[in-house]
Amino acid sequence: MNTVNAAAPLQITLHDKIGHLGRPGSYPDFTSRVEVVETHMSVVFLTDAHVYKLKKPVRQAYLDFSTLEARRIDCLEEVRLNRRLAPSVYLGVVPLAAAAGGLVLEGSGTPVEWLVKMRRLPRAAMLDQAMSRGTVTPQDIERCMAVLCAFYVASPPSPLTARQYRERFASEIASHRRELLSGAYRMPGAAVEAVAARLLRFVSDDAALLEARASAGRVIEAHGDLRPEHVCLGPDPVFIDCLEFDRDLRMLDTAGEAAYLALECDCAGCAQVARWVLAAYRAHAHDDAPDRLVAFHQGERAMMRAKLAAWHLDDGLPAGARTRWLERAGNYLAYADARSATLYR
Repeated sequence: MNTVNAAAPLQITLHDKIGHLGRPGSYPDFTSRVEVVETHMSVVFLTDAHVYKLKKPVRQAYLDFSTLEARRIDCLEEVRLNRRLAPSVYLGVVPLAAAAGGLVLEGSGTPVEWLVKMRRLPRAAMLDQAMSRGTVTPQDIERCMAVLCAFYVASPPSPLTARQYRERFASEIASHRRELLSGAYRMPGAAVEAVAARLLRFVSDDAALLEARASAGRVIEAHGDLRPEHVCLGPDPVFIDCLEFDRDLRMLDTAGEAAYLALECDCAGCAQVARWVLAAYRAHAHDDAPDRLVAFHQGERAMMRAKLAAWHLDDGLPAGARTRWLERAGNYLAYADARSATLYR
């Protein structure tokens, strides 16, 4: 057991917490091993039966996890939001506490951290894994989109006005452009400028289409990060790991969110699965979203994903990892270029 002084919980470091949670004996239920996965904003601990997610004490322009209370609130929000599409997976928020003998997970004492506790899903059932094996069927996608579209239809429309919704795109595209043109990321400037110009032109030329989508109630508080690794196939599909820290970023056109999932399937080399996603969305959502609108959303989201990939270059990574993230950013930018080019042929 960790022997950190419980009388001075503020001296317990992130390193102490990760070290404790990385040991199988730290968990209330027996586990043969613990897998540790670290991301920008969190550290995830996978036991035999459960997943525990710890928020890092980070502060960015778009979020602030710098205090224990802020992290507790975000954990609660993550559970609440994810229970919309994965009610049996998100079990609750549990403390890591400092007690007389050291750190204790899900025990009494002074809380020094809060974690989201989840039921562990079978890795092989996730959509990204099924795509890599080539085992995804049209029926798998039909079941997934039926569940997702039922959630969309039942959700109240966004409080954004049609004009606010449209104008938000101009701000977001400008942000993507600015970040990707930063000298630190070495993105091809001509491609960045071309993509941004086409997307901004669409926002202007097709203002009526974008505003009509919002006026028709197609913009809702959606999942926000619908990628294949967040989709669990099976008789009762579930969707995990929604974007919880910024409500504005969850306010999406449902066709745009489906287009994002299709984009990620396409980028993974599964163009047929991408086509199934869009066809099933249109059928189950009763939404004849134009191909032009889908192309715009995919261009904008791919540009955003290029920006997020480029941000990893700020993390002081070794050369090999930097090369991989730079390549990923370039691939997303190329996809954005290709999709946005279809808008003005």
